[in-house]
Amino acid sequence: HVQLVESGGGSVPTGGSLRLSCVITGSSYMSYYAWFRQAPGKEREGVATIGGGVPFYADFVKGRFTISLDNAKNVLILQMHNLQVQDTAMYYCAAGSRAGLGSSLSAPHYAAWGQGTQVTVS
Repeated sequence: HVQLVESGGGSVPTGGSLRLSCVITGSSYMSYYAWFRQAPGKEREGVATIGGGVPFYADFVKGRFTISLDNAKNVLILQMHNLQVQDTAMYYCAAGSRAGLGSSLSAPHYAAWGQGTQVTVS
């Protein structure tokens, strides 16, 4: 049974940075991980994913966000720079195990989710 616990959210000014962490337990059968976000009144959208060590990003975060996985500590990281007001959202980490979907930013392709951490940019 996989569990995901996010942390690191907060309030920052425009142009600021944040580092989100997601501690992963019970994940031996999961093969790819991702960060999603959901703003009030909007659908959940994929931000970045990593599978087999290969990252993949949504166009709107390329060059600003970096996803990484510390396999030794089982921690998924999202380093965010140059944050903008439109980045304000609840951020969720997710894990999936379906073959061939390691670069998917589609929420239905993920089986496990954390509770989320709030990021506010103003």
